[in-house]
Amino acid sequence: MATATDRTGMDRWEKENAKAPLRETPPTTVSSVPIEALYTPESLNGFDYETDLGYPGQYPYTRGVHASMYRSRLWTMRQFAGFGTPADTNERFKFLLEKGQTGLSTAFDLPTLMGLDSDDPRAYGEVGRLGVAVSTLDDLHRLYAGIDLSQVSVSMTINATAIIIMAFFLANAEDEGVDWTKLRGTIQNDTLKEFHAQNEFVFPPEPSVRLVVDVIEFCTKHVPQWNTVSISGYHIREAGSTAAQELAFTLADGMHYVEQGIARGLDVDDFAPRLSFFFNAHNDVFEELAKYRAARAIWADVMRNKYGARNENSWKLRFHAQTAGCSLQDKQPQVNLIRVAYQAMAAVLGGCQSLHTNSMDETLALPSEHAATLALRTQQVLAYETGVTNTVDPVGGSYFVEALTKQMEQEARVYFDRIDQLGGMISALERGFFRREIADAAFVYQREMDAKHKLIVGVNAFQETDEKPIETLVIDDHVEKEQIASLRQIRTKRDPRAVEKSLAEIRRVAGTSDNLMPALIAAARAHCSVGEMMNTLADVFGRYDGAAKW
Repeated sequence: MATATDRTGMDRWEKENAKAPLRETPPTTVSSVPIEALYTPESLNGFDYETDLGYPGQYPYTRGVHASMYRSRLWTMRQFAGFGTPADTNERFKFLLEKGQTGLSTAFDLPTLMGLDSDDPRAYGEVGRLGVAVSTLDDLHRLYAGIDLSQVSVSMTINATAIIIMAFFLANAEDEGVDWTKLRGTIQNDTLKEFHAQNEFVFPPEPSVRLVVDVIEFCTKHVPQWNTVSISGYHIREAGSTAAQELAFTLADGMHYVEQGIARGLDVDDFAPRLSFFFNAHNDVFEELAKYRAARAIWADVMRNKYGARNENSWKLRFHAQTAGCSLQDKQPQVNLIRVAYQAMAAVLGGCQSLHTNSMDETLALPSEHAATLALRTQQVLAYETGVTNTVDPVGGSYFVEALTKQMEQEARVYFDRIDQLGGMISALERGFFRREIADAAFVYQREMDAKHKLIVGVNAFQETDEKPIETLVIDDHVEKEQIASLRQIRTKRDPRAVEKSLAEIRRVAGTSDNLMPALIAAARAHCSVGEMMNTLADVFGRYDGAAKW
């Protein structure tokens, strides 16, 4: 409560502020949330330090999931990498590790993401273009050749075909003599956000979620250090959502996976500690770090009080952040370096556990080695030169940050209620609720930008008329030809009877409630391809045409 002296100071400030000329457009966040001119203790409505904020490493983890945060250990520095053949990407992985990267992050090409083999006619022109091409276990051998998987954390960004790529990864690790219990990393395996935003779905929602839970169940028992799902708001934000929508829809997806795991008969404390999250790091520094802080507080609350988790590790929301691809511009691409640096700072101030920084050239092509190095150096300067790692939660207690965090929490909980009112996750999804909300938010943002209420350097303000192009990475046609030739050679050498038997077993298990991972690992060893396994699953699950539903 403000004292008489405080009130006098406030009155004086209000008078002085009223005299000052204001900008034409009232300040808002990137998500168009109005921002007050000044935040004070009164902005927090009876905020209590002990119960509303607390301490790092303690419930509700608003200030971070670890007591000492970066004073003890920095975040994992990852650069998303993947292009061309597995050998091409393997070379880039080794290059990045030599430059000081501390974890691998794997991007797959569009055919692999959609469950198509490299020689499928529908894959023509896309093989190795936007990520690495993987069709068989042999490709995984080449992808991670010479890399000790017991020592390096590996992230794989893939969803519809995640269970198959995970089967390949486990078979490859075993072939390399690496015990599954020593494997560390994350597979994205978040099918729900595909239906909300990214569109790389193959099967209907319910069997798609079944595959997610199969991975959770299998890895909980056999790959205990592996993060079984990276519940992703990143792509929801890339599709145009607000920060609050990204927060709410991501946590709602996570809650659905928890509920399905419990329905499977799993104890929540057996699998929840290995669930992880993946958030966008957009331009508005304070909105973003408030989002991360709110996410931790909400997740801790629902895991402890809604799902009855007793293990504190089940309450802790651990997250990877990636700087906002949708914020990158093809105009003055070097300016993207600056955007990325501020976005990365927001992620670190918000307490991320790992971070990818986008390269300046990614709106034009896959990153060149020079651009990827600069992106990694951005993280290293942030870690070692800026001082942001010197104390735990340096923004904690800011009236502005705490008010924004609480506001973000409230908005997310309103969305949870709306989803429940629509009948839950699958019902809301099939009614198009998430897509409509995201589309409306994207329209508002674009309208604000077109009206120049939001200025984008080099796009609708501060343009350059004589820009010079920068050098970019070019993927030529030989990649597709080489990959197709390799796949066809594998098909001629494998045992067709073993392939037929393996696919028949996948079809049989898919028709039951049994876990599919053992059958898929066996099929990987028989050199069955991604496309063959996906087609077999489609025989049982069917394929999903989202347009028909919405």
